[in-house]
Amino acid sequence: MNTELIAAIQQLEKERGIDAEVLYQAIEEALISSYKREFDAKTTDNIRAEVNRETGDMKVYMMREVVEAVEDPNSQISLAEAQGISDDFELGDLLEFELSPQDFGRLAAQTAKNVIVQKLATAERDRIQDEFSTKIGELVTGVVQRRDRNEVIVDIDRAEAVLTRHEQVKTESYHFNQRMKFYVLKVDDRRGRPVVFVSRSHPNMVRKLFEQEVPEIKDGVVEIISVAREAGARTKIAVASRDADVDALGACVGQHGLRVQAVMTELNNEKIDIIEWDPVLENFISNALSPAKVVRVDADEENRSARVIVPDAQLSLAIGKEGQNARLAAKLTGWKIDIKSESQYRELFESEFMQVFEAAAEETAPDRQQSETDLEDQPQAAAAAEETAPADQTATPETPAETAPADPDQGQDQA
Repeated sequence: MNTELIAAIQQLEKERGIDAEVLYQAIEEALISSYKREFDAKTTDNIRAEVNRETGDMKVYMMREVVEAVEDPNSQISLAEAQGISDDFELGDLLEFELSPQDFGRLAAQTAKNVIVQKLATAERDRIQDEFSTKIGELVTGVVQRRDRNEVIVDIDRAEAVLTRHEQVKTESYHFNQRMKFYVLKVDDRRGRPVVFVSRSHPNMVRKLFEQEVPEIKDGVVEIISVAREAGARTKIAVASRDADVDALGACVGQHGLRVQAVMTELNNEKIDIIEWDPVLENFISNALSPAKVVRVDADEENRSARVIVPDAQLSLAIGKEGQNARLAAKLTGWKIDIKSESQYRELFESEFMQVFEAAAEETAPDRQQSETDLEDQPQAAAAAEETAPADQTATPETPAETAPADPDQGQDQA
């Protein structure tokens, strides 16, 4: 009696949900294949294997047809030989013989073991695929097991998960047996087996942590509009209330800041700015640059860019360390943001005004030059007209000798 086999199959059925009958049939099929390979059988069409469901005993049988003249001893038996076993056998009957070749017991045991291991691996693959495919985009709790090169291997509910270097937080260290929350990215195939890939740096991890800590978010009263994150350093989260009586910021912060503090603790004290979303774009951009104060926002909808003016003393705060506050605000709003101080804006305004003024002056210059040219040409035209005028048109009353009639007496004296 093979009690170990029976116990192993029953345990797999109970703990892993593998149907016992599926295991028995798989062992029987494997026994036939192993027999053919081990004992160089030409065919297995006439071979049958059987595993006793009560005792666990394994046997292999060969079917042989009763014929007049034997051509293939592996599948045929002569009528005379068959009737030597029993007079009742006739031509065409099938006889089943138990095969007990040397070392078959060892072969059967190894075959059963291999099948169980294979079925166990298959069942585990199916379990991981089915279970974690429904958890993609959700948070799970895992325990750090070891480091494998640049990856961290995590145990999550009897499944091995991988935290790649890209999904790690630079400011975090991962120690053996450390219990943490992880964001499930995907279930993918790696070297023929499904692997769960998780993240600690994904922006949606912050979103899911707030969903766990803030009932108003889970109930849909408060909505997370967008999240911008630089993991390990700072996160900005924009929220809006769907109920006029519920303060979105207050709900997320919690009494005495307990809710937001719980999220920050899970993220190893990563700073979190909770921003009130506003349907008016300029207001939303202004809020996104918190804690800096904003004087004005000029939005260019065509290019999805905005120029933001802040007090001189607030410029460094608005930009943030190494530009972090400005980057997060841009990610949060989805707009390009150009931040200027009031002094910079005045200088820029004056420069742009002068450029516009000079451009306008250049446009009017040709007309002015033409007018000046016309004025210069007028005296020259007048002089030319005098030179070309007829003689009778130049006479005047001041020339009496030319216009007075001749004196008769004077004419006589001359005669």
